[in-house]
Amino acid sequence: MANDTLDITEARPTEGSLDFDILPELMGYHMRRAQLRIFQDFAETMRDVQITPGQFGVLALIASNPGMTQSACARAVGIERSTMVAVIDALEQRKLVERRPSPVDKRSYALVLTMGGIKLMEELRPLVRRHEDRLTAGLSGPERRQLIDLLRRLSAPKG
Repeated sequence: MANDTLDITEARPTEGSLDFDILPELMGYHMRRAQLRIFQDFAETMRDVQITPGQFGVLALIASNPGMTQSACARAVGIERSTMVAVIDALEQRKLVERRPSPVDKRSYALVLTMGGIKLMEELRPLVRRHEDRLTAGLSGPERRQLIDLLRRLSAPKG
């Protein structure tokens, strides 16, 4: 049987001389690399408060929209409802969020920040701003706004 693999006994490329094939041309490749850097910096920034990017997004939405339902929050951050339940459970265990009976839909819960959640958000906002400033330090103001606009357009639902 013929061997259909390449002979790796030849000199192996070093990290600096790797051929990345089509990857440098792919938007998804660069977005994933950027996402990794963003999440690493976010984790370092939030090390003392133990908040993930997803949890911050949920807290920010609830802070600005007290009484929103879990379903509305899940749609806004783009996650499954079952995943949202786990996120809210974790935030509720930390006494940052409360579920209250919805005044308009008895089958739903209204989400509100606790006083601890409100205080934490006051602490998190400047941390997140500094995190964003570090990540975009090499961009001008218009470039930063353009990048956000392009990413928003890419993530918008089609149709």
